[in-house]
Amino acid sequence: MAEAPIRTSELAAEYGLRDDDLLRMYRLVALARAIDERMWVLNRSGKAAFVISGQGHEGAQVGIVASLRPGFDWLVPYYRSIAAVLTFGMTPRDILLAQFARAPDPSSGGRQMPGHYGSAAHNILTTSSPVATQLLHAVGIALAAKIRRTGQVALTELGDGSSNQGDFHEGLNFAGIHRLPVVFVVENNGYAISVPMSLQVAIPNIADRAAAYGFPGVVVDGGDVLACYRAGREAIDRARRGEGPTLIEAKVTRLTPHSSDDQQTKYRPPEELEAERRRDALPRFRQQLRDAGVLDEAREAAIAAEVKATVDDATDWAERQPEPDPATALRHVYAAPEAE
Repeated sequence: MAEAPIRTSELAAEYGLRDDDLLRMYRLVALARAIDERMWVLNRSGKAAFVISGQGHEGAQVGIVASLRPGFDWLVPYYRSIAAVLTFGMTPRDILLAQFARAPDPSSGGRQMPGHYGSAAHNILTTSSPVATQLLHAVGIALAAKIRRTGQVALTELGDGSSNQGDFHEGLNFAGIHRLPVVFVVENNGYAISVPMSLQVAIPNIADRAAAYGFPGVVVDGGDVLACYRAGREAIDRARRGEGPTLIEAKVTRLTPHSSDDQQTKYRPPEELEAERRRDALPRFRQQLRDAGVLDEAREAAIAAEVKATVDDATDWAERQPEPDPATALRHVYAAPEAE
């Protein structure tokens, strides 16, 4: 029996995709949200010490990262990059291992705070707590790719607050001079912890800064998954052709406090928080796919059930894994003494 042709709706065709591509992207947004929500439950129940959330950022991450080549290109994430690392190959079990700080955690073996995602097997570079340092690492990876002529692209993500650090400007300056195959993604949720954009920068768009370094800056609605996909694809293709970097600013919303140690109601009025929920990519993308005939009730219910089962499995499995051996606490911290 011949296989049924893969359906391509008008919406998918507009972006050079197929319906199964759209459904995969929707599932990733929904999965990242469900994992994030589970992390908060674990924190509030005393099973996870800390959460730094990506709720409101998922659509931008899935859309932009979708055009990278997993296992070939490089992703240099930041602490809200749950959806990005899932899109690039990490699993829900990997994410929950980091949350529980278990020994098999691919990011750091349970040695770092949650949110420092990384996987050597997937070309995802683990990062550290000082913000914006990851930009310099991404630029270095892109320089190596250019010297070696591998055709690889490095993509790195950061928040709006990080765009005011010196590393940001040094990284953009060097990448612009050498026309490196790197994509910088600022996920602008309007706040650097509790500091609003109006007190961070004197211009309306962080992407405007790219002009000073000689390459394009693009502003995109971070709640529009497919607009983010288009912006990411164009920037990645441009980098791969040897035309240099792009700075993408995705205007996203932060649906949660900065972290589990923050109380955003102290500095964000209720009406602002309510308005921000209308910018959430998950329900917007769901309705877009419904309107296009890509997502119906049965398929939506099947995806929801699959996501729940996946998150339950990852949680139960990760919690059963061993904790790091205390005897290894100093491994990779200090140089090992030379054998006599």
